[in-house]
Amino acid sequence: MRAGLIAALAAALPTVVMQGQSPAPATRVANTTLTAVAGLTVGHVTLSSRPTGCTVVVAERGVTAGVDVRGAAPATRETDLLDPVDLVQQVHAVVLSGGSAFGLDAATGVMRFLEERRIGFPYGGSVVPIVPAASLFDLRVGDGRIRPDAECGYAAARAASAVPVPEGSVGAGAGATVGKMQGMERAMKGGIGSAAVVAPDGLIVAALVAVNAAGDIVDPATGQVIAGVRGEDNRLLDARRLLRAGPAASPVVRQNTTLGVVATNATLTKTQATRVAQMAHDGYARAIYPSHTSGDGDTIFALATGDSAVTDQSRVGALAADVVAEAIVRAVRAATAAAGVPAVRDLRR
Repeated sequence: MRAGLIAALAAALPTVVMQGQSPAPATRVANTTLTAVAGLTVGHVTLSSRPTGCTVVVAERGVTAGVDVRGAAPATRETDLLDPVDLVQQVHAVVLSGGSAFGLDAATGVMRFLEERRIGFPYGGSVVPIVPAASLFDLRVGDGRIRPDAECGYAAARAASAVPVPEGSVGAGAGATVGKMQGMERAMKGGIGSAAVVAPDGLIVAALVAVNAAGDIVDPATGQVIAGVRGEDNRLLDARRLLRAGPAASPVVRQNTTLGVVATNATLTKTQATRVAQMAHDGYARAIYPSHTSGDGDTIFALATGDSAVTDQSRVGALAADVVAEAIVRAVRAATAAAGVPAVRDLRR
């Protein structure tokens, strides 16, 4: 307990690096989730009628944003607006949801919430909130006719706070699953995970990921599969071996998508934020096998608040990949069983 308090205090203090000294390695922040980046709040809504929901990242004062979509089956909204050549420079929220393309309606509720507070891109005497969104496919978990809607988005935005982000089977991750290469009957639960690092110069890079992958989840620290395709005895089969042995895919492998938001207090342009989003996808490749498949709509948004003088996009992008991979691992470890789909904690028992 005392060690944890000392670490938290140390993370809050400035670090002085004398000329000629090597800087200290990055250390963990007390809040190890996306809300470690000041100016961002996160809210979840999990529907009680079936495992699904939405997660909203709110940036009331606006943040520079970029996006990179790698999967071949995306369900997205307002991602074209984040192209560096386009007009709008900042966004005011990002929405992640279940419900496949139906779930994109959650962004409408977030726009309404922000408009009521006069937060958005100004025009005349009013505003247009800029709210990019992406949805994952969870319609096979419970009654797929029940999807996140505008009310879900509104409620999640209203609930957004700066406390550490709840992880596991909540919000957009409530109906998320992984390891579907041999059908849903062999799958495991995915969920929401988040991670953050802070460097001695005050740079913070954080990630929030809704993990709903066709493939297995691999812990990069050990190379071991921790969630994925199960055999009849509930042992993990390892998709890396399955694919080498021959065809292993089920039609369900087309119904997936992992969604992420990476955030930093660095000062970045839209072009630089886009590059950070691209680099952050390395975290998917490290922790999900296979990733970016034809049945995944894998997407990462990158947000930069500009509160730090750091402008090194390569440094930010490298750290973003690290925290994305960590967030993916945390998501499945925090997940709980739903609709007959077991979680990591169930296999341990």
